[in-house]
Amino acid sequence: MRALNIENPNQLSVISLPDPKPGDNEVLIRVRASGICDTDVHILRGEYLGAYPVIPGHEFSGDVEAVGKRVTRFKVGDKVVVEPNIACDNCVNCLNNRHNFCLNRSAVGVTLPGGMAELVCAPEKAVFDIGDLSYEAAAFVEPLSCVLHGIERARLSMGDKVAILGAGPIGQLLMQAARLQGAAHITLVDKNITRLNFGCEGGADVCLNRLDALDQDAYDVVIDATGSPAVMKQTTQFARYGGSILLFGVPPNGARLELDAFAIFRKGLTLLSSFTSMRNSYQAMALLRSGQINVADMVSHRLALEEFEHGVELIEKGLENVRKVQIIPAP
Repeated sequence: MRALNIENPNQLSVISLPDPKPGDNEVLIRVRASGICDTDVHILRGEYLGAYPVIPGHEFSGDVEAVGKRVTRFKVGDKVVVEPNIACDNCVNCLNNRHNFCLNRSAVGVTLPGGMAELVCAPEKAVFDIGDLSYEAAAFVEPLSCVLHGIERARLSMGDKVAILGAGPIGQLLMQAARLQGAAHITLVDKNITRLNFGCEGGADVCLNRLDALDQDAYDVVIDATGSPAVMKQTTQFARYGGSILLFGVPPNGARLELDAFAIFRKGLTLLSSFTSMRNSYQAMALLRSGQINVADMVSHRLALEEFEHGVELIEKGLENVRKVQIIPAP
C-alpha cells in the first residue's frame, strides 16, 4: 500500500509498505476520504504530542477490507468511520468517565498509523458503521464529535449571544452546534473573507473580519476556534460580566498565553477548554444523517496523497478559497 509518512518535523514522503494485517480484534479499512486537521498540521510542524515517524490522519472513513477472527460487529464491505482516540478503559481517568484523559491513551493518526494511507487498521471498539452517510460527510464525524464535547462544556444556554473567533471548518461546525444548543445570536469573526462569507451563508447573524469590530463585554459565550494565543488573549474583552470563554482551537505545543487577570476577576468569567471528545461519535453521526449539521459544501479540495503538503499550504495561507481539505488515498 501507499502511505504518507512524516519522518520528522517538516520531512514527509509517500512510501510503499506491506498491506497491514488486522489483529484478532481489529478491522482493516480501505480509506476513501481523510480530512486534514490542524492537528495534522501541528504534527507536520513539530508542534504536537507524538513520536516520529508517523502516518497522520485521524478524520477518515472507508470500507471494511478484512476483519480479525474475534470481530463480530463488522463484515467485509461495510462502510465505516473511526473514533481515533483509544482509551484503555481501566485507568483512574477511564474508570471515572474521563476517557479523553486516559493515562494509556493511543490515537490513530497520532501515536498509531492513521488514515493518510490506502489501508489502516483500527480496533473494533473504535469503528462505527456509517450507514448511508457519504464517505466525505462521514469523515467529519471525528471533528464534529470534538465540537459537540466542546459545546457541552461551554455552558451555552437557550437564547445566548455567542461570538466565535475563527470561521474555518471547526468554526463552522461550532456555529451550527451552538445554534442547535439554543444560541439566539451568533457573531462569526475571521480575517479570511472567503471563509467568513461561507459562514454568513451557513447561518451566522453577524460576520466581522476584524477582532476590534467586536462589541466589548457583550457575549454570553466567547469561543476561540483559532488556536492562536494572540487571538485567545483578547477573549476576556468580549465576554459579558459573568460570561464564559471556551478555548477550543489547538495552540502550538509549548505556546504561552497571557490573559488579563483583573478582567477575569472583575467580570467573574468562567474559562474553559476542551480536549478531544467524550465518545460523541453517535451524536455526531445522528446530526449528520438528520441534516441538522450540514457539511455538504464544506469540502473545497480533494487531493491525492502526494498533494498533502500542498493541502497544508492551502490551509496555512488561506489560498484558493480553501475550506476543508480532504485527501483521497485510493487511486
